[in-house]
Amino acid sequence: MEVTTPKRSGTRTEVADLYRAEGPRIWRALFASTRDREVANDAVAEAFAQCIRRGDAVREPRAWVWRAAFRIAAGELQRRGALDDLPPDLPVTEPEIDRVMPALASLTARQRTVVVLRYYAGYKPSEIAVILGTSAPTIRVHLMRARRRLAELLEEADET
Repeated sequence: MEVTTPKRSGTRTEVADLYRAEGPRIWRALFASTRDREVANDAVAEAFAQCIRRGDAVREPRAWVWRAAFRIAAGELQRRGALDDLPPDLPVTEPEIDRVMPALASLTARQRTVVVLRYYAGYKPSEIAVILGTSAPTIRVHLMRARRRLAELLEEADET
């Protein structure tokens, strides 16, 4: 009789599978949030490396990696003093992205992150709260304010 070992959280194989499944989505979410390719690259790589190092200590690798990547990116931007100092130009090709990205860049860093996690990554407010280490009501407030501001900005853009 063959004995199978249950798959452990944080094993290299599981993290590699998670990287293939979530790595590109995390990178795009970070890039949309930070607008900095280097920060997105470094944060994704470091988050997955830390997940491997922590091994079994990580019970929910997917949520842990998302949370770690966004915290690493925020820390790097703070270290650089660039949290709200975004580059003005972002090369995009889709018309909707052309319309939304400048407005998204006008949000605060936290609002931008919450919007990207909710509407791009598809997380619920309670899941975003876990990723960012805050409460669901706080996330809902950020989403409400961000949606209100985006509506204003997009309406202004349509009028010009």
